[in-house]
Amino acid sequence: MKKKIIAVTPKKMKKPLLKKISRINLEGQIRLLTRDLNVIKRQLKRGVSREKLSKEKFRGEVTQGVNREKLGADREKQGADRERLGADREKQGANREKLGAGRERLAEEQFRLQTDEIELKDGQLREGADREKLAEEQIHIRTKAMEATFDGIFIIDALKPDFPIIYANPSFYHLTGFTKNEVIGKNYFLLYGVVDNLHALEEIKQALLQGRSFQGELLNSKKNGEKFWSLLRITLVRDKNGTVTHYVGNKTDTTLMKQRNLEIEEQREELLHVTRVGKLAEFVSSLAHEISQPLTAILSYAQAAQRMLKDREPQLQEVLQYIINDDQRAAEVIRRLRYLLKKSKPTFELLDINTLIKDTITLMMPHITAKNKVIKFESGSNLPSIQGDRIQLQQVLLNLISNSLEAMESSNDSRELVISTCLKDAGTIMVKVKDSGCGIPEENKLKLFGHFFTSKPDGLGMGLSISRSIVEAHGGRLEAENNPDRGATFYFTVPVYMKKGQ
Repeated sequence: MKKKIIAVTPKKMKKPLLKKISRINLEGQIRLLTRDLNVIKRQLKRGVSREKLSKEKFRGEVTQGVNREKLGADREKQGADRERLGADREKQGANREKLGAGRERLAEEQFRLQTDEIELKDGQLREGADREKLAEEQIHIRTKAMEATFDGIFIIDALKPDFPIIYANPSFYHLTGFTKNEVIGKNYFLLYGVVDNLHALEEIKQALLQGRSFQGELLNSKKNGEKFWSLLRITLVRDKNGTVTHYVGNKTDTTLMKQRNLEIEEQREELLHVTRVGKLAEFVSSLAHEISQPLTAILSYAQAAQRMLKDREPQLQEVLQYIINDDQRAAEVIRRLRYLLKKSKPTFELLDINTLIKDTITLMMPHITAKNKVIKFESGSNLPSIQGDRIQLQQVLLNLISNSLEAMESSNDSRELVISTCLKDAGTIMVKVKDSGCGIPEENKLKLFGHFFTSKPDGLGMGLSISRSIVEAHGGRLEAENNPDRGATFYFTVPVYMKKGQ
């Protein structure tokens, strides 16, 4: 900072002093000027340095300015690039917005389509569920109908060679007597008792193997051996290619219908037979008289021969006595037959049952010997007497012995016929006729004693029926049963004679 110089005028000061002061001021001014000059020099130096520095600074600033301009230009360029990039980004953003809007519209369209498809599928599912429910109801109804029907229904898997049964309704089990475990999975043709006729069984199998249905009436056996008739119908189930996949069988029990038809047929035969028997009764009444005459003549000739050969030819005498006895028996049979046809009451008398049987065996012995059979009589001891008609009881024994001999004709090793008597209880005697023949078929047991029933081709069906009527007229019972080993046993009872008051 510059110092302020104060000038002193002469008016104010005296001259010597003035000179001195002027010299002093001058020196001071010189010093000041020198100092100022030095200061100025220093300042100049400083100024030069500053100018240099300023120039350098200016150059630096210019350089910096240039650099800044360059940087600014670069920044402007970068800004422009950024603006362009921003514009591009804005453009991309706009495109993206358009793309996003398109995608949104596409997504909305896809969503709408998917919603429609879901609704369609949902409708199809509901419709399918309704159809499935309806199908299940129909299957349930059909299953219940199959299980409720009286016919035995069964299904066989046709694709397996062993014909396994895969379904059977309750009526099939009831009809055959088998349980579910005994039927399901088993071969239909090996199932015990399905059909008794092996020829029919083979016919069924061949029809199925040839792709044909089968229908026919067969005789079957239940599990317990009981016989029954059935109408069997088997149809084929094919797939869409025409291959047989299953066999469906329907078994209808026709036993009752068969029995009714047989009963009707038997009744018709009985009516015809009754008509013939009625005519025969009329004929017998007239025939009895005609037969009695030759029998009387035979008796007279035999008795005459017996008198002529008296005390000679004992064997011939025995033969003549047999002729006389048989002649008298034949005449008595004719007489009793006439009484029987005229419904006359039988003649009851006291009889020894063992003696009656021995006489009957003697009468039948030639017939027994001719058939090469053996008859044994096991008589009970000390049997009480009975009261009955000799001829009628002998007729019962003759019928039973004749039937037993005929039952043993089919087998050469069946030779023995056993007749036995015993006391069943205190008031009843039992007579048994036991053979070793073919026995009684199961289906004939119930109708064995029926009128006009016979298992013989030339039989009249009257013997056992008349025999039972005779035994029941004597107060007894006539029954029959098969033996455990072979043959059958016919047995009848007659009451013991009781005196009045016993």
